[in-house]
Amino acid sequence: MKKEKIVITYGTFDMFHIGHLNLLQRAKKLGDRLIVAVSTDEFNSLKNKKSVICYKQRAKIVSHIDCVDMVIAENSWEQKVEDIKKYGVDVFVIGDDWEGKFDFLKEFCEVVYLKRTGDISSSNIKENLEKNFA
Repeated sequence: MKKEKIVITYGTFDMFHIGHLNLLQRAKKLGDRLIVAVSTDEFNSLKNKKSVICYKQRAKIVSHIDCVDMVIAENSWEQKVEDIKKYGVDVFVIGDDWEGKFDFLKEFCEVVYLKRTGDISSSNIKENLEKNFA
């Protein structure tokens, strides 16, 4: 029997938008199962990021996307290697804005940087909201 090909990706997924959906759908096409690690509020705080939507709700939203098979919490930068080993991950996927930053994971699995959907990001949405509705 053929082993399932496991794909993992990480992100905050705040203010879920079409760019998020495109990334998840494209990530899923690289394997049989897609694990999504959603950054916790505590981890975002360490990254000096503030989410509009709390972790529990962001994780629930992501878990209900058809192409997502499992959602886990992202608590630290260091957990990626641990997750890859724990879940038998074959492919690590992240947006190309992180190009080269996770090449060290190539020791453990394939690393793929996917092109982002143009002109859309949670940061842009937040800026537009502040500009237009402040």
